[in-house]
Amino acid sequence: MVSRPRLVIIGAGIVGCALADELTGRGWTDVTVVEQGPLFAAGGSSSHAPGLVFQTNPSKTMTEFATYTVNKYSGLSLDGQWCFKQVGGLEVATTPERLIDLRRRQGWAEAWGVHGEVISPERCLELWSLLDPARVLGGYFVPTDGLANSLRCGEAQARRAIERGARFLAHHTVVGIEQQGGRVTGVAVEVGAEGLEYRVVPADVVVSAAGFWGPSIGAMAGVSVPLLPLAHQYARSEPLAVLEGNPEAVRPILRHQDRDLYFREHGDQIGVGSYAHRPMPVRQEEIGPNGTTMPSVQAFTEDDFEPAWRDAVELLPALKESAYTGGINGIFSFTPDGLPLIGEAPQLDGFWLAEAVWVTHSAGVAKALAEVLVDGRSSVDLHECELNRFEPVHLAPAFVEERGKQNFVEVYDIIHPLQPMESPRPMRTSPFYPRQRELGAFFLEGAGWERPQWFTANSPLSGDPGRLGLTERDDWAARYWSPIAAAESHYTREQVALYDMTPLKRIEVTGAGAAAFLQRMTTNNVDKKPGSVTYTLLLDAGGGVRSDLTVARLTEERFQVGANGNLDLDWLQRHAPGDVQVRDITPGTCCVGVWGPRARELVQPLTDLDMSHEGFRYFTCKQGYIGQVPVTAMRVSYVGELGWELYTTADLGLKLWDTLWATGLPIAGGRAAFNSLRLEKGYRLWGVDMTPEHNPYEAGLAFAVREDKDFLGREALSKEITRKLVPLLTAEVVTGKEPVRHGGATVGYTTSAAYGHTIGRPIAYAWLPIGLTTPGTEVEVAYFGRPVPAEVAAEPLFDAKMEKIRR
Repeated sequence: MVSRPRLVIIGAGIVGCALADELTGRGWTDVTVVEQGPLFAAGGSSSHAPGLVFQTNPSKTMTEFATYTVNKYSGLSLDGQWCFKQVGGLEVATTPERLIDLRRRQGWAEAWGVHGEVISPERCLELWSLLDPARVLGGYFVPTDGLANSLRCGEAQARRAIERGARFLAHHTVVGIEQQGGRVTGVAVEVGAEGLEYRVVPADVVVSAAGFWGPSIGAMAGVSVPLLPLAHQYARSEPLAVLEGNPEAVRPILRHQDRDLYFREHGDQIGVGSYAHRPMPVRQEEIGPNGTTMPSVQAFTEDDFEPAWRDAVELLPALKESAYTGGINGIFSFTPDGLPLIGEAPQLDGFWLAEAVWVTHSAGVAKALAEVLVDGRSSVDLHECELNRFEPVHLAPAFVEERGKQNFVEVYDIIHPLQPMESPRPMRTSPFYPRQRELGAFFLEGAGWERPQWFTANSPLSGDPGRLGLTERDDWAARYWSPIAAAESHYTREQVALYDMTPLKRIEVTGAGAAAFLQRMTTNNVDKKPGSVTYTLLLDAGGGVRSDLTVARLTEERFQVGANGNLDLDWLQRHAPGDVQVRDITPGTCCVGVWGPRARELVQPLTDLDMSHEGFRYFTCKQGYIGQVPVTAMRVSYVGELGWELYTTADLGLKLWDTLWATGLPIAGGRAAFNSLRLEKGYRLWGVDMTPEHNPYEAGLAFAVREDKDFLGREALSKEITRKLVPLLTAEVVTGKEPVRHGGATVGYTTSAAYGHTIGRPIAYAWLPIGLTTPGTEVEVAYFGRPVPAEVAAEPLFDAKMEKIRR
């Protein structure tokens, strides 16, 4: 008989109930749910949530969570009462900009498998007759959206879990997380409304699904939970004569995003939710105590709601005959990037989180976490939501608060995919930052790093649009872009440019067992002699691409790993045996990419190393000096040109830059040019072009898999290919995440996109069924609803024989 772990879930809100249901349905029946309040109106966010479920999201993962939630809750009932009412979801546009954005939203839905349509003002009025026809320009309608009664959904799932053996314990207030030897052993609770009895519930696994109490539970375990509770306003109208005799809800749930409002019916009343007010953070100590009826509800602040009510009346004139009543400031959770927190804490084995999860995504998150716990991996890509995605700087309470408040403000804003947060910045800067500012860098942000997109100092190079191969861009594709990027791209192909690669995560792996460890963790052969560099992959338990790495062997027992982010660091640290040390060296180091046909001409006079092709082969590394600066030089290139990545310590970074710059040969290149260059070469960007949903063969990375060695994920790795990542040459520049159509059907979606300045064509990579991946196949990319002709191309699009990079 298979042994099942003892599992304790903290919190009997909708997430805790859903998780208990999903786990017991998979055979984990030793499940105990502890709740500080009553069952099932426990007093958290689930108790006051209005229950609107809109599925469409720019994130494929979040959309899939919501779709699963809809499908699951549609099949639930509680004592003959509905749990999910599929009334549909309607978003209306009152500005031309919003109407355009609704077409983009429809594209996301189509790409992720949700049916939605942009509809006329007349159709909007058919669905919501109370709308002011003079204000509505159009709408976006998803028939499968709807209302979830969070308390009924929670209890219905809990009852199923109880039937399978789960226990739900009311009035059990968590006061501590027991642990021993770095592993959780139980949950300490005070029992009863007065907390008169103390006891410990034994556990092998603990999942915190405590919602906005998550930071307090995390603190008991010594785990930082980057979550900010914020108050959010919701009120109901008085009964409206026009809705007299109305059932609880018949019209679609409604969004008026131009005014940060949403609406739902409550019989003859209309509920109005507002994000239009100032952010109102709530400290853990300010949340109502366990004894209060509704700890998640604070006093309603009418002054904050008055402007929202006026905007609501403008959209729904029938509200003029009414006033608002029963308003609340209800608490719910925001994170620095607006996404949930899912995963095991790095500080404490067996302590897991399922936090910052709204009703919309509750069942989907519960299913994904249950899959990870039971099967070792989720069927949905979780990288955007994994707890350990954050860098240490992102865990600072002041950072969590500022970014959380900004996410609240922007929740309904039209956000460009490149649009950065404006504050707090700058946070992380490379040693080259002063020189980049002198060169007029236009900075965006990634993982907290200031990253130059282009340099105004290079504007004289962009004077000939014909030579640069520029094409017309619409307003959307032209945002956060400059023709200077084209000049930088051409200069890199023709001369030499310096690219700041400091934000690349650098991990040092050392110890007697380092080679064997990395050999076991990665798909390619990294157990080569010192001086070798290997491109390789990390796979998960199901054979999906968890990350791609560049592994340089510096000595017999020391490796430097170029990774994608904190998730890779966490993955390697979790799997490292006792004779291997894994540490992040990014903050104390820096890197500059020196790329272009004149790269050797630039660096050879400055160094004691032999930089000739024969003396310094492609995908090898050496340690030496550039001028007076000690460097580790790796002959690799992410732009498809001759060159090196030069690494040194952070204190010498500025000296390295100045030494290279003093030759008078290079320009500085930005990320916009970099992205164009790498797409021309077909170089993948993990997390965008491929994720754990994809295997290496589908992603075009079979060359990085050594089938004659054992590695994590090998047993599950399948060579069966039903889809493939391929380049498209499009008729105009698109931006990614658009649906791809063929023969009138949706067949895939785009990932990365840019203009290829060397080949003179717009490029978009896309996932397509294997039958449509033959070069020359014609498809369409639906860009803001418009069909853009595209053609599948053979890759790489540039320098197919690799002559430029190996000379």
